[in-house]
Amino acid sequence: MTDQYQEFSIKDLESYTGIKAHTIRIWEQRYGLLKPERTDSNIRRYSDKELKMLLNISLLNQRGHKISEIAAMDETAMMRLIEQYSKTSESDDTLIATLKLAMLNFDEKLFNSVIDLRIATQGLESTFINVITPFLVHIGNLWRTNAICPAQEHFISNLVRQKIYAHTDKLSTDLVVNLDKTFVLYLPELEFHELSLLMLNFALRSRGFKTIYLGQSVPLEDLIQVYQRSGPVHYISLFTTQPAQVLLSSYFEKLIEKFRHTHCEFHLAGGVLSGVKSPELGLISIHRDISTLLAEVIA
Repeated sequence: MTDQYQEFSIKDLESYTGIKAHTIRIWEQRYGLLKPERTDSNIRRYSDKELKMLLNISLLNQRGHKISEIAAMDETAMMRLIEQYSKTSESDDTLIATLKLAMLNFDEKLFNSVIDLRIATQGLESTFINVITPFLVHIGNLWRTNAICPAQEHFISNLVRQKIYAHTDKLSTDLVVNLDKTFVLYLPELEFHELSLLMLNFALRSRGFKTIYLGQSVPLEDLIQVYQRSGPVHYISLFTTQPAQVLLSSYFEKLIEKFRHTHCEFHLAGGVLSGVKSPELGLISIHRDISTLLAEVIA
């Protein structure tokens, strides 16, 4: 890292943009599109300026522009085209690439132009599943390899959170028509990745179900109190990083001990549960992903 800019290796650029390192070198040598600095050992080091340029090039190339044509454009013409495509594109891959650019530039306007159009044409739920979720998975991988800074990940996560809040708030409380089930949405203690849980809350409410949203890091005792005041309910939780694998059995044992005779049900999904079988069908069900979970709980 320098004092002012984040630096990237050519492998970082390949990971971020999906463009092979070999292709990047060719574009660099043939068209002079990128001008990396070199270390004393002659290793290329790219600034965030080069990364932004490469994302712009990738977006325009996906839309059919030849590299020679892109190389002849000035920055103003390039950005004008990108803004135009962000308003008309229906390709999920192009939208995800544009979101990367919005994240890198902390560009809320570009993020909104892409997401609002997609939501208007295909709905929040489809946009979240087909565009936002794969994008978040990708930036999570980039964050873990230090290809992006934490501030960029937080910036995008908060914009996504705001969108879900805004669309959830538009749902009328009079919309509740499915009175046979009440869903309680929560994350286990020390789990804070709540975007998918917020989306599930929206999806259930939009279908007319009553939800009780508890949110992040909820102790088991709080779940018991909800049952004591509301009667039998359906609990939904996502285990993205917590509980740790070694604590899963203990967590399940406590749920079974406290809820076995309550007629409550627990519906769980998340990376921590990959390969784990439901320990007690009828009380605890483990689902492959949030789409499967949603389909099965409302069936």
